Amino acid sequence: QVQLVESGGGLVQAGGSLRLSCAASGRTFGSYAMGWFRQAPGKEREFVAAMSWSGGNSDYAYSVKGRFTISRDNRKNTLYLQMNSLKPEDTAVYYCAADRRGWITGSYDYWGQGTQVTVSS
Repeated sequence: QVQLVESGGGLVQAGGSLRLSCAASGRTFGSYAMGWFRQAPGKEREFVAAMSWSGGNSDYAYSVKGRFTISRDNRKNTLYLQMNSLKPEDTAVYYCAADRRGWITGSYDYWGQGTQVTVSS
């Protein structure tokens, strides 16, 4: 079992930046693949980015590629999402998720509660 707590959300103007963090409990964080998802009002949750257990593999949604960067620090049990050049359409609740399999499979076992990101135009 792992618990995930997101932080770093807030209100930012279009073109600005934010860095989200996801702190994980437990000693197995370093073996999990991790992902970021988001859900805007009235829309389904969508994939944003993912990273394998070692950080050696990553994947991004087309809509954020080149603007967002996923990273992790296994010593600190923390996942990050650096978001640059933010757009109003990036407004959503952002969630982190953990996959026990370790590789990017698209399936996740644990989810955080989310952090709100609002981008004003």
